[in-house]
Formats: sequence, C-alpha cells, structure tokens
Amino acid sequence: MDALKAIQTDSQNDLNTVSACVPAYVNAIAEREIAFEPLGKLITRVMNALRASGTNPAIKAKAAALVRKLQGYRLSSRSSKENNGMNSKEVNKISSSQLGFNNRVSNLDKLINLLRTIPEYNPNEPELKVDSLAALMEDLRAKNNAVIEATTPLSNARIARNNILYNNGSGLVERAFNVKAYVKSIYGATSPQYHQVSGLEFRRARM
Repeated sequence: MDALKAIQTDSQNDLNTVSACVPAYVNAIAEREIAFEPLGKLITRVMNALRASGTNPAIKAKAAALVRKLQGYRLSSRSSKENNGMNSKEVNKISSSQLGFNNRVSNLDKLINLLRTIPEYNPNEPELKVDSLAALMEDLRAKNNAVIEATTPLSNARIARNNILYNNGSGLVERAFNVKAYVKSIYGATSPQYHQVSGLEFRRARM
C-alpha cells in the first residue's frame, strides 16, 4: 500500500510539472506565430522593390531564390504542366523543411546580407529598408529561441511523466492492472471487493 501511495504521489507531481511547463510553451508558440505571420507578404514587397531598383538580373535571381525558400514554394504550376502531371503533388506545395522557423530565420539573414551588397536597393518605405529588416530578423530569432527554450523543460517533463505512468512493469498503469488482477484472484470476479476496482479505467500508452 505504501508503495502504491508513493507512486501515486510521484505521478501527480510529474503531472503537475507538465502542467506548469505548458503555459510558457504555449505563450512562446503564440508570440512566434504572430511575429512570423506577416513575413511572407513583407518579403514579397521586398522582392518587388528589388525588381524596381534596376539591379542586374543575376542578383535578382539570387534574391528570388531566397524569397522562394522563405515562402516555401517548391515548383510552379507551369513546371508541373511541363512534366505532364508527373509531379502534380508538388505543385505549389509548402515545403515543411524550408518553412521551419530556423530555416526561415537563416534564409532571411541571407537575403538581408545580399541586399546589403546591392547599392540600387534603397526603398523609401521604412519597413523595407535593410536596417529595418535586420531588426525584424533579430526579433524573429529571439521569439524562435524562446520557443526552443520553452520546449526543453516541457519535453523533459513529459518524458518523466510518461516513464512513471507507462514504464513496463514499474509504471503506475501496469501496477494498477496488477492490483486489479490480484484483487480478482483473491476475492473472485463477482466479489464486492473486485467490483470496487474493476470499473477504474487505465489505458496503456501507444508507443
């Protein structure tokens, strides 16, 4: 009985730890989503300003490649048609690898560094200027790092919770099944003692 009470206490403590870690993680995720949401449209404006700047086509093409990565496009509709439908699943498909937040920050950094080398790129709009884009990138990087920092304690807490609840042979759930089987074997399946515990529901985790 003491051992069961101890694992109950430890399990509740680990559940509480998970619950305590969740708000910081959820808030960090929400702040990152809000910060990144306008990026696609802003980068489109940057590219349009670059096209209007009169810089040479090779540099525009290099910038356009970074913009495509930032916006996550793999193939155009035209290229798909040219392949006679063979790659139809790829048309305008969002690449999760390129849209990963780390990659987006990295590609934005590369685009900013490229813009710094283009004298012709000098838009009038403050939000399109290189220094403004650099400040935005640092803010996005900070918000992405905040999510990473909030993820680690939550992940560790979930691992500890899952271990104490679902460890084969020693976890709370397995012990609960063993206790129910023990009560059934001692008192019988129709006994009031077994009826007290038979309705308690426990589920094994799907690993």
